[in-house]
Amino acid sequence: MQYRTFGRLDWKPSALGFGAMRLPTIDGDPGKIDEPEATRMIRYAIDHGVNYVDTAYPYHRETSEPFVGRALQQGYRERIRLATKMPCWKVEEAEDFDRYLDEQLERLQTDHVDFYLLHGLNAGSWPKVRDLGVLRWAEKAIADGRIHHLGFSFHDKHEVFKEIVDASDLWLFCQIQYNFMDIEYQAGTKGLNYAANKGLAVVVMEPLRGGLLTKNVPPVVQDIWDSAPRKRTPADWALQWVWGHQEVSVVLSGMSTMEQVEQNVASASESSLGTLTEEELGLIARVRDRYQELCRIPCTDCRYCLPCASGVNIPRVFEVYNDAMIYGDEQQAQMSYLWLDEEERANLCVECGECLEKCPQQIEIPDWLIKAHELLYQDEAA
Repeated sequence: MQYRTFGRLDWKPSALGFGAMRLPTIDGDPGKIDEPEATRMIRYAIDHGVNYVDTAYPYHRETSEPFVGRALQQGYRERIRLATKMPCWKVEEAEDFDRYLDEQLERLQTDHVDFYLLHGLNAGSWPKVRDLGVLRWAEKAIADGRIHHLGFSFHDKHEVFKEIVDASDLWLFCQIQYNFMDIEYQAGTKGLNYAANKGLAVVVMEPLRGGLLTKNVPPVVQDIWDSAPRKRTPADWALQWVWGHQEVSVVLSGMSTMEQVEQNVASASESSLGTLTEEELGLIARVRDRYQELCRIPCTDCRYCLPCASGVNIPRVFEVYNDAMIYGDEQQAQMSYLWLDEEERANLCVECGECLEKCPQQIEIPDWLIKAHELLYQDEAA
């Protein structure tokens, strides 16, 4: 296992972190973790040098934290640094901060969390918890030893990310989505560099874009991978690309099988800043270009079409639809679409045409919204 730096902290994290969000399940039910197999996986990772384990309150329908607490018994808890996250969307009053943390400590069977994150901060949730005094509360929780270090995970625009980073000197680290396709998405490369330059450790999630970069690889992309003198799996290409950034402290992988754990541990053992050559980096850039060519709707997320008079979140609908086309995973895209608020979905379009006048790409927006909803909508009761 290779080890890296973690911001201002005098501690070396493993290049690979174990994410407890996509554990093996029974009968496909995310609330029923296959505990014997998942325990075998997490302990194998730790036995092979992984020292960062990440979970969160809602993972696996709130069963991930209790599972991790059980899996880390028999001395494994002492061998790792544990990260979990405050469910900020559930917080309604200041007293909830203590209530959720104490519940999480009980679930995890530990008296402290090494790395505690405010989960999924964005332009809506950050002002709410900030104004409820979450930073003052965190200082007290650090002082009494229940948490050792504070950070946040993030899903929003770069400008919001920068605002949150600048909001406090209490942050030790942050967690962002980053992979070779998402260099300008959410925090992106600019956010990675900004946080690192401010002294924060950066933990990367979704290095494989939820597995989309490893399954259903289009033939035009596979041809590029096959052209490389050194053969790697799509997962190894993607992971090595992220590890090639010195600003990255830990790369989290949500592994679902023992085979994935073994492969990712092996990849991490070969990771370094210079693992990929300039030629190989160019090859990955070609892969990115090929994926982007598969994009059906030429939406640039300029957001000139917003606000939609009917409330449709046009850029997000198009993003989900394009992902379905690019990565060939309609099921995952349909799940992402269901996560949209009902009042933001494409079926609410009344074809008023107002967006057509505003779109600099001259996209036939109403027509594409109809196509997107037909592909993406699955009745939740079905």
